[in-house]
Amino acid sequence: MQLDAIRAQFPQLQNGLIYFDNAAGGLMPQRSIDAIREYLNGAGSANAMPTHRLGQAALALKHHARAATALFVNAEPGEVAMGPSATALAFRLSAAFGRLWGPGDEVIVSELEHEANASPWRELERVGVTLKLWHAQSDLTLNLDDLKALLTPRTKLLALSAASNAFGAKTPIREAAALARQAGAWTIVDAVHLASHELPDVRAWGVDFMTFSPYKVFAPHLGAMYVRRELLAGLPIPKLSFVPDDDITKLEHGTPPFELLSGWLGSLDYLRELGGADELSRAALEAAYRRIAELETPVTAQLLTGLQHNERVTLYGPARLEQRVGTFAFRVQGETPEQTALRLSERGVSVASGHFYAVLPAQKLGLYPEGVVRASLAHYTSAEDAQRLLDAL
Repeated sequence: MQLDAIRAQFPQLQNGLIYFDNAAGGLMPQRSIDAIREYLNGAGSANAMPTHRLGQAALALKHHARAATALFVNAEPGEVAMGPSATALAFRLSAAFGRLWGPGDEVIVSELEHEANASPWRELERVGVTLKLWHAQSDLTLNLDDLKALLTPRTKLLALSAASNAFGAKTPIREAAALARQAGAWTIVDAVHLASHELPDVRAWGVDFMTFSPYKVFAPHLGAMYVRRELLAGLPIPKLSFVPDDDITKLEHGTPPFELLSGWLGSLDYLRELGGADELSRAALEAAYRRIAELETPVTAQLLTGLQHNERVTLYGPARLEQRVGTFAFRVQGETPEQTALRLSERGVSVASGHFYAVLPAQKLGLYPEGVVRASLAHYTSAEDAQRLLDAL
């Protein structure tokens, strides 16, 4: 699918919007919006019940959304929970860990983490767990030798972002997970920021838990969590009394937002079409993400080069294209990040400013609490959009 045809599917782009805040939430294709409206028109707020038509439709939708989400992350349906946000699901998992671990146990958190993959594990310090920080290099890359030095027989968990939501730095997921596994520890990966740029693959990564947010992947506001099947029954997650210990729904507190699940299925159908397939499959998603990479790579390179060559701009994070996704954190000489973001907005270019809950890396670079200007692209971002940003700067 050509870029013009892709952009035509996003109604938000039809009014001249130049949008560089995709890291905060992606735009939605028309079919996702239509799916939400059609579900509400047909079912309202009817709940999942097997004894009447509307309830049966809601129940089928829930199962369909779980299976499609599992396909997206390369897991089994019984390994995927849907929730209001990745943050909420992580805190539910943290409550289980707090019942399993205590003094003498250790958790390692990388210095690139969004607080959704740091604060829940920091809570474990309340029960005596020791939290250790895997420090990043000055360019916000992670050195595996530093991780090896932190791992001990007491390590229970490694928490690692797949890519920094503020600075765009990618991480060595597979290698880090393998080292943790050798030490007898579990790994949880925050794939919230990576999932719109690269297709998650929990099997290939070799991780035990993973979170992502469909609303970053051109869908409504939802969160999702993968839990390796073998671990599920042994996790004492606070749950409703009648839910079996080995049932993934013990992570899903309350009634799901069926209309948002419908919208997420619409977004996956968009990705299916982007992959040139007639049916949603893992192969279709892989093809879609190859197309996403083809579209994003030249625009990412264009912005990387342009920002690096602007003498008034300080760009943070990896200097090499292969070490990052299309998210750029920078400051302009003589201005606060907020001033720069507002001035760019006046020029018709939407960017964001702040620390974006990436407290640890912002503190490392001495940028907390003001943070940075963040410009984050998606596959529908054009070279013309990128040039508008560079020209405005």
